Amino acid sequence: MRYIDYMQLNPFQKFGYHFANFFKKLPSNLARFFKFLGRAIVRFFVAIGKGFAGYGKRFVKGDIFVKLSYLIFGVSNIVRGQIIKGCLFILVEVGYILFMINFAWQYISKINVTGYKIENGQQIDLPNSLGYVAKTETLSADGFSYVPEFHDDSMLILLYSVLTIVITVIVFAIYIANTKSAYKVYEAKKNGEAIPGFKAEIKSFLDEKFHITLMSIPCLLIGCFTVLPLIFMILIAFTTYDKSHLPPGNLFQWAGLSNFGELVNFAGGEAKAHTFLELAEWTVVWAILATFSNYICGMIVALMINKKGIKLKALWRTLFVVVVAVPQFVSLLLMAQILAENGGALNQLIELITGNKEPINFLGGNWFTARVVVVIVNIWVGIPYTILITSGILMNIPADLYESATIDGAGPVKSFTKITLPYMLFVTTPYLITTFIGNINNFNVIYLLTGGGPFTNPDYYNAGYTDILVTWLFNLTMGEKQDYKLAAAIGILVFIVCATLSLITFNMTKSAKDEEAFS
Repeated sequence: MRYIDYMQLNPFQKFGYHFANFFKKLPSNLARFFKFLGRAIVRFFVAIGKGFAGYGKRFVKGDIFVKLSYLIFGVSNIVRGQIIKGCLFILVEVGYILFMINFAWQYISKINVTGYKIENGQQIDLPNSLGYVAKTETLSADGFSYVPEFHDDSMLILLYSVLTIVITVIVFAIYIANTKSAYKVYEAKKNGEAIPGFKAEIKSFLDEKFHITLMSIPCLLIGCFTVLPLIFMILIAFTTYDKSHLPPGNLFQWAGLSNFGELVNFAGGEAKAHTFLELAEWTVVWAILATFSNYICGMIVALMINKKGIKLKALWRTLFVVVVAVPQFVSLLLMAQILAENGGALNQLIELITGNKEPINFLGGNWFTARVVVVIVNIWVGIPYTILITSGILMNIPADLYESATIDGAGPVKSFTKITLPYMLFVTTPYLITTFIGNINNFNVIYLLTGGGPFTNPDYYNAGYTDILVTWLFNLTMGEKQDYKLAAAIGILVFIVCATLSLITFNMTKSAKDEEAFS
């Protein structure tokens, strides 16, 4: 094996070395990641197993009232003097039963049934449907007009079924807490210990259990507005929900993994698979260019502003802060108008200078030009953010490091590659990772500048050359295709890739391996 003297490599060779080393170690890092994931899953199920073991142990060792509490919430608490707490447990059980009987059961019972619809006077069965009856129309007595019949709404069935499952999980957690509380007061009574009253328990939530009080409302809001919609949208990826199955008139069915199969069916020549592959490649290229162009250019500008001898430093910093203060979508809409083919300021300026009256279509003409323009505009929009982040870090680099480098004969380039860049990468690696993931999902820049165009490739499925996966997802849902199932599948794949890359990349960096390096 050929020995490589790392210290003798120039910056580009070092970058190539790290780039090759990253992919060389990628299989082993992937293996470690999935090994860690497997261990986490095992620990999770072991914890569940221990929980059920404790559940059975409490039932066996408890008295008759503890055992009754396994069927009727709060019995043990009421018998032992915790009347208010026991009544609250009973109210939860009664409320859940009434919720299931009067509301939830009519939806969750239709989550996977054989439905039907009537077409041309014939009944067509719809297996694995969310609901029994699609919107059908039959001839009335006069033989001419149509009378709509009752029909199910697949969207509401899925939504309320997910809601029911989430509520059931919460009630189950309360049920387990009820069994623990029942056994706890039984043990306290048996050992002659004082059983705390309701006021004492409430007071504990403002003292030793105050962290639970503080976290309860945020967790509830996250569950309602994040977890519930997330579960709902994940389930959409396993259905046939699209334009031809729009509720409330139509039922959609469970489709298994067929939507994911369409995205990876490269051998079958599927337009969806071809589009997914092409846009995935462009999304990665775009994310890399958008991240590192902003990072390097922003750092260079910050170095120039902070350089000794530069006058009016406060003015230059203020100008860039003003750029940040303007909402990004306003800046992008302004740039779209400046670069417009008809009446755009840049085309008018070119015509005034060169006399060429043929306008240049920067954003919707040639696909390569459109992609280059998008990257350049993103640099213009993103550099101020990088300057603000890096300026403070640059000022914290010890000055004696540069003085020592100067004494050793290092020039500005060597000082940058040996001191500034390593320090910056060490501190800002988490920022780079989040920026990279953010650029994979950078909807604003693409959509507000080009709308995804130019749309000149007939092999693309409802997408343009500058579309990235997130804008394609938007086009699929808000455009005429209304292919919600495919959009949900794309969203899941993007999340899996982003999460995996983030975890692997961060754990390979010095920021994670050597936290004390620059302390």
